[in-house]
Amino acid sequence: MKHAAGTAPSRIAGTLRAVIFDMDGVLCDSEPFICEAARIMFRKRHGVAAKPADFIPFVGAGEDRYLGGVAELHGVRLNLASDKAFVYSTYLEIIRGRLRPLPGAKEFVAACGARGLSMAVATSADRVKLEGNLREIGIPEALFGACVTGDDIERKKPFPDIFLLAAQRLGIAPAECLVVEDAPNGIRAAKTAGAPALGLTSSFPAEELVSNGADWVAADLSAVPGECLLALAMRD
Repeated sequence: MKHAAGTAPSRIAGTLRAVIFDMDGVLCDSEPFICEAARIMFRKRHGVAAKPADFIPFVGAGEDRYLGGVAELHGVRLNLASDKAFVYSTYLEIIRGRLRPLPGAKEFVAACGARGLSMAVATSADRVKLEGNLREIGIPEALFGACVTGDDIERKKPFPDIFLLAAQRLGIAPAECLVVEDAPNGIRAAKTAGAPALGLTSSFPAEELVSNGADWVAADLSAVPGECLLALAMRD
């Protein structure tokens, strides 16, 4: 793993015993595909030509808000259950052979597992999307001691609930869990939960992640800062 520059909080080497991964923007980038599927749904079921930019304010808020926010924008009344089911069935077809892991994702997950670190995925997306994504990018769900999705919580990020639940399911205090996130709301949720956070600049600039509390920043999981690896007792 290459090291990248990042902030370096004072931590004793090896004090972090677990890693909690966000999914989109961390393990993979499914945003173009879920947007494509949602636009197809709005066009075919509601006669609305939604634009990609319409969805941006609702990224990372879970699919209910992702679809609902755009529906409000266009004055559409959704049948959320059936419309969302249509989006997911379309999405799972779209990603076949197209969705790829982000750089370093598979290698970092494997390295964490090899070093005996506990791992979880915590995503605001619904479970059907989590399962489809992990299957397509070739990271087995069985590698994670816990998988928390938007189906499991009521309050989404920036509330800390999703990371608190992931830490609880792992049986490890949040302060001993590194959260890997790509969005300011996710960083804020991690810090409110009491967990250190690694911010990846796949979606937002480093300055914005740091201003929201990121302890370290990196371009992706192939470039995790050395200080972060040290806190996890991981070295090249």
